[in-house]
Amino acid sequence: MKKLVYVPMAADIIHPGHLNIIKEAAKLGHVMVGLFSDRAIASYKRVPFMTYEQRKVIVENLKGVDEVVMQDEKEYEPNLIKYKPDFLVHGSDWNEGPLNEPRQRAIALMDTWGGKVVEPQYTKDVSSTKFNKSIKELGIMPHIRLAALKKSLNAKPMVKGIEAHNGLSAMIVEDVSVKDENGINQSFDLIWLSSLTDSSAKGKPDIEFVDLTSRMTTVNDILEVCTKPIIYDGDTGSEIPHFALTVKRLERLGVSAVVIEDKMGLKKNSLLEGSAAKHTQDSIEHFCEKIKAGKNAQITDDFMIISRIESLILGVGMDDAVLRAKKYIEAGADGIMIHSRKKDGAEILEFCEIYNKFKNRKPLMVVPTNYPILSEEDLQKAGANIIVYANQLLRASYTAMLNTATSILSHKRALEADKNYISALELISLIKGN
Repeated sequence: MKKLVYVPMAADIIHPGHLNIIKEAAKLGHVMVGLFSDRAIASYKRVPFMTYEQRKVIVENLKGVDEVVMQDEKEYEPNLIKYKPDFLVHGSDWNEGPLNEPRQRAIALMDTWGGKVVEPQYTKDVSSTKFNKSIKELGIMPHIRLAALKKSLNAKPMVKGIEAHNGLSAMIVEDVSVKDENGINQSFDLIWLSSLTDSSAKGKPDIEFVDLTSRMTTVNDILEVCTKPIIYDGDTGSEIPHFALTVKRLERLGVSAVVIEDKMGLKKNSLLEGSAAKHTQDSIEHFCEKIKAGKNAQITDDFMIISRIESLILGVGMDDAVLRAKKYIEAGADGIMIHSRKKDGAEILEFCEIYNKFKNRKPLMVVPTNYPILSEEDLQKAGANIIVYANQLLRASYTAMLNTATSILSHKRALEADKNYISALELISLIKGN
């Protein structure tokens, strides 16, 4: 009887390194590939391009693979205990990074029943990271981007995004990443196309003055330089027939979702206070009709309509917010966004607690502009599924530009300001084709 050889693998992009590991494993016995689930992969890096089912079909048909089982978490212990393989085969690349600690535990566990860990040398100059970079440079088709948000929400308990207001800011969101204390790469999952920042970047008021055609120009600028899913800030959605047409246009472009708020009349930004804030909330019945019209207009199941509730902003109470959430979901909303201007975030947490008990619960989106004291961990623990930093990049860029202009005026030269920004050559080098 052949010995059992367990080979853990993500296999989102099959390359010669994978084939080499399987070849070495096949020399030892019966090869069982522990294929990481989408959820397991998303726990330590980006959501895979292919679904688990698609990857499974490919791996099952690779020469040397005898069977494929699911590994549903980053840690190896559950499957190792279940199957007790004679060998665990993994490329030497797991000696560093987020899989290092799981490696140590796997080695110790295998030793308890006399199993052996085999680590073939990682194939030189071949890595999924390099292939991912090449794919990003090529771009993605609209239908793939369109489905990416739902895919991420299915794979991860919480996704996070930040606003982009032009192509350059979208390039930052696309590429920026940091390693956390566990060595896991942290990056933004999506781009928020805010009406406030889009209008402000054009020097226009945030009152739905910038028309749809102009806003679509910004969408296209962003689509051309990034691969991440986009959530579009649709303001009130305008009149019902207009909203249906907007949904068709966004879906055709590959935008993943639109957020519309339950206000009517001349749109005013929700964060305004005092006499400047003249908000009128839409009726539940009329807003539900708008949601239904949008859902009827879309062609695919991938596009999402997220309903933004303004009850807490308008001070009409938690009960009204909860009632509206239930009614909007019944009308077909794919998600709920709850908004607040309170600095402590307490009413957001209270809403989350009630919302989590909904039988027909949909993804919950929050925008911690006015309550930055709440961390992502706080919000995820409360039940938020989508966290969006809605205007921080534009606010930061305004401050930086103002400081630079002031410095040049004050010193009558650019030398003092030059230390605070990239060189002209670096700026030119950012754009491919220069």
